[in-house]
Amino acid sequence: MAKATQVSPLAPKGFPKLPLIEGAEFASVSAGVKYKDRADVMLARLIPGTAIAGVFTRSATRSAPVLDCQAKLGGDPKKPAAILVNSGNSNAFTGRNGIDAVAAITQATAAACDTPVDRVFTASTGVIGEPLPFDRITQHLETLARTTSADAIEDAARAIMTTDTFPKGAGAEIDIGGKKVSIAGIAKGSGMIAPDMATMLVYVFTDALIGQAELQALLSNHNERTFNCITVDSDTSTSDSLMVAATGATGVDVTGNEAFCEALHQVMLDLAHQVVKDGEGATKFVEISVTGAASDLDAKTHALSIANSPLVKTAIAGEDPNWGRVVMAVGKSGAAADRDKLSIRFGDVLVAENGWVSPTYREDDAAAHMKGEKIDILVDVGLGAGAATVWTCDLTHGYISINADYRS
Repeated sequence: MAKATQVSPLAPKGFPKLPLIEGAEFASVSAGVKYKDRADVMLARLIPGTAIAGVFTRSATRSAPVLDCQAKLGGDPKKPAAILVNSGNSNAFTGRNGIDAVAAITQATAAACDTPVDRVFTASTGVIGEPLPFDRITQHLETLARTTSADAIEDAARAIMTTDTFPKGAGAEIDIGGKKVSIAGIAKGSGMIAPDMATMLVYVFTDALIGQAELQALLSNHNERTFNCITVDSDTSTSDSLMVAATGATGVDVTGNEAFCEALHQVMLDLAHQVVKDGEGATKFVEISVTGAASDLDAKTHALSIANSPLVKTAIAGEDPNWGRVVMAVGKSGAAADRDKLSIRFGDVLVAENGWVSPTYREDDAAAHMKGEKIDILVDVGLGAGAATVWTCDLTHGYISINADYRS
């Protein structure tokens, strides 16, 4: 797998200072799963009482770790929990070998962390179809378990990177009844990004107190408006996993609390945007908003059709305000549309209205907007009150270069 040689021009100025999460500790190690001289395995240890929720890819070819995690959600939270992630190999499409690898890793992690196997959640990311050399991981588990630290979350974020050009983190601190509650999350993702239920690998931790069922409902709802609204290349991974762990260490019950709900949403949205900004070869961050659709679902269908169109994405890469490609993408989406009611804006520039180019349109104005790093495409379908917003990036030759060399 070729490493990206240059940090995305859309990357933040550095890894953020994340709040410490009571009841959560992290460690990472270089196990040589595929990469040399870099951390490629991370462990998160969580105290007894931690509630864990998750959403996962609905791919029909999802990996053995995904299936194992799905089976374990909703278990007894009384024992400690652990999350173990490796990069460099996805342990997907590996048959019985994949199942055996998960069993070996979860058993070794359970022993090292003194917890039952059903409280160990694993994930693998990287090349599909190659047996996971799990012994390279299991031999380091005692060291990982012994060296966890509350302030090592950035190292954990770096350990799960594959073609990512920067580690991704986001956090929040909120005051609830005079007590501080913290949220910190990490993510990896750069290519094979078109989530279907969840996305990439994302882990969010909080020291708030909330039941598993309530946390699961909150996560599922937020996921639909964050990670399920991004796309880089229209491809859904076999390994997409998004998990939230609430340790409850502060004793602050956040069930139904709007401030906590909004803070969690913002952390997830920040991470989702960072994944798009690290899209393989990306130079533009694109927000596509569709209004006036027959339903919210139709609006999202139109928006994703625009976001996933290679013709739209290459026009953005070339800074060409080719609005005809947006018309094309709306027309092919399959959702309800009426050509003569359609209007399109690039940023503040009204490009088309009532099914025709606007009489006030000047291409120089639209071209100026396309030169920025943040591109806004706004479409009103003119049929109803349905609305949706999705995020994507442009499609450049860099995407081809990275993926042509992916397995080398």
